[in-house]
Amino acid sequence: MKALGFLLKKEFLQIIRNKFMLRLIIAMPVLQLIILPWAATFEQRNISLSVVDNDKSTVSGRLIEKAASSGYFRLTDYADTYTHALRSIEQNEADLILEIPGNFEKNLIINQPVKLMMSINAVNGQKAGLGLSYITQIVTDYNSEITSQGVQSPISIEPYYRFNTKMRYQDYMVPGIMVILVTLIGGMLSAINIVREKEIGTMEQINVTPIPKYVFLLGKLIPFWIIGLCLLTAAMFIAWLIYGLSPAGHYINIYIFSFLYLLAFSGFGLMISNFARSQQQAMFMIFFFLIIFILLSGMFTPVSNMPHWAQVVTWFNPLRYFVEVIRSIYLKGSGLMDILPQILKITVFVVVFNTLAVISYRKTNG
Repeated sequence: MKALGFLLKKEFLQIIRNKFMLRLIIAMPVLQLIILPWAATFEQRNISLSVVDNDKSTVSGRLIEKAASSGYFRLTDYADTYTHALRSIEQNEADLILEIPGNFEKNLIINQPVKLMMSINAVNGQKAGLGLSYITQIVTDYNSEITSQGVQSPISIEPYYRFNTKMRYQDYMVPGIMVILVTLIGGMLSAINIVREKEIGTMEQINVTPIPKYVFLLGKLIPFWIIGLCLLTAAMFIAWLIYGLSPAGHYINIYIFSFLYLLAFSGFGLMISNFARSQQQAMFMIFFFLIIFILLSGMFTPVSNMPHWAQVVTWFNPLRYFVEVIRSIYLKGSGLMDILPQILKITVFVVVFNTLAVISYRKTNG
C-alpha cells in the first residue's frame, strides 16, 4: 500500500506540473457545460420565413403579423413573386415560403375554402417538420379567431417540400457523418502519427539530418490526405449502396472542398502534435476540440437556432463549412459558384492553421 501511495503521489504531481493538461482538465467541463447545452438544442426557433402576399389585405397582413410575432419565425423576405422567394430558399436565406393567394380576404368573407401554399426547405427534415407544425398551429389559432368573428370558411395548408422531398433523416445525417470521418483522418490520426515519432525518438534524428523539416512534415501528412479522400470515396459508395443516397451535384466539387478541408485540419492536427508529449495526450486534446467542433457545426442543431454568441463562435469552426457544403451538394445539387464563399473561408483556415503549425513546430522542435 505504501508503494501505491508513492505512485499516486507521483502521478498527481505530474498532472499538476503539466500546466497544459491541468488547464485542459479544468477547461473541459466548464466550456462544455457553458457552450454545449445552448448549441445542442432540438427546439427550433428563428426559422427564416419568406412571405409572398398576393392579396395584400388587412386579413392577410394580420396572419403574417401573427406568424412573425410568434417567436418561432424570423421574417427575412417579403417577396413580390414566388420565383423571387424561391431564390431565397436556394441561397439558404429562407427555410419556408408562405404564399397567400389572391382574393384571400374576399374568399373568407363569402365562406369559400382557402388554401395557403407552404414551400419548405427540407434539407433538414426535422427543422422542416417542426416549421410546418408551427405554421399549422398559427393558422389553426387564426382560424379560431376569425371563426369567432363569424367567418366560417376554413383555411388549409398545402405543403411542398423541396430538396429532401422524402423527409428522410438519413439523407440529412449521412453526409454529416462523412465530415466526421474525414475530420478524424485529417486531424486525429495525423497528429497521433507525428507524436509517435516523438515517442520513439525519430523526431530528434530528423532534426539533425539535412532533410528539410517541411519535407518531413509533408511526408507524414500526404498519406493521410490520400487515405482521407479514399475513405470519403468508400463512404459515398456505402451511402449509395445502403441508403440509395448519391449527390445531386457533381462529385468533383465534393473532392475539391474535401481536399482543402484535409489541408486545413491536418494543419490543426500538426499544431496539436507540436504541444502533445504522448499519443494519449494528443488523443485527449483532439477529442476535446472535436466535441465542440461537431456540436457547433450545425450537424445536429441548425446554426440559425443557436444563440447569437454561439453563431459567432461557429464562424471559427471549419466543420461548419464542410457540413454546409456536403449537404448542399448532396441534397440541393449546389455548383462550384454556390459553394465559393465556403471555399474562400476554408482557404483562410488552411493558411492560418498551417502557418501556426509551422511556427509552433519551430519553437517546440527547434
